[in-house]
Amino acid sequence: MFFLRNKVKTGVTLVLLILYWLWLPSTLFNKPCSTVLVDEDGQLLAAQIASDGQWRFPQMESVPEKFEKCITHFEDEYFYYHPGFNPIAIFKSLKRNVGAGKVKSGGSTITMQIARMMRGNKHRTYYQKIVEILLAIRIECSYKKSSILKVYASNAPYGSNVVGLSAASWRYFARSPEKLSWAESALLAVLPNSPSLIYPGKNHKALINKRDRLLKKLFDKKIIDESTYNLSLIEGLPEKPFPLPQLAPHLLSRCITEHGPSKIYHSSIRKSLQTQVNTCLLYTSPSPRD
Repeated sequence: MFFLRNKVKTGVTLVLLILYWLWLPSTLFNKPCSTVLVDEDGQLLAAQIASDGQWRFPQMESVPEKFEKCITHFEDEYFYYHPGFNPIAIFKSLKRNVGAGKVKSGGSTITMQIARMMRGNKHRTYYQKIVEILLAIRIECSYKKSSILKVYASNAPYGSNVVGLSAASWRYFARSPEKLSWAESALLAVLPNSPSLIYPGKNHKALINKRDRLLKKLFDKKIIDESTYNLSLIEGLPEKPFPLPQLAPHLLSRCITEHGPSKIYHSSIRKSLQTQVNTCLLYTSPSPRD
């Protein structure tokens, strides 16, 4: 009887482990993406909004170093050392929540935030937090830390209908993430923390305070020097989103028709030359009376 009971327990444990392993989908996010056309150097030529009305670029190939430093020091300082959750952060969060009598702080790691986004940002409860921890551990078993950062950066909310670092960088600063300054990278690191309440063009003081606290932390950790820190503090915020470039809309439409949407298309076009051509066509086009 004892042997049979142990065999049943082993079988149940094995089934649960298999189910836990199969819990994670092959693709973490299946939402539609914008279709993007870039030039020979990877610069944005044109983009079409995703079918769900979101500016969400396809997953990034890499995360710029400045943003990587900013996001880990703001959201998850021990990102490279924990297995998906930070026990100390969870304990401190639980202590604060008990004292407040409600869930005020989650203690979530970057991986846990991915788990929460995957599940539709469900209402914060202790049960949901346990589910996020288990799912975060499972994600860490299958993905490298660099891949987890790319997934987060590509799917973090940035207010309005802007999703992901690439789309946010172009919408708020009109350039690619690799060309952002430390102040701009810090801004885009703190923005997903409150995307529905704080975004460029609204609540500037609160947003600047968050950005500057992160910059101070980077300075204290000797990641940026004093000159960079002081110059970053005086950088302003964008007043409103920029329109995305539409330098080659006909080629973009052709790519979508022939090969489908939600992709990044690399062309042999040179952006500077295409801009000059468009300008010439604008001034040489016949008027309606001609």
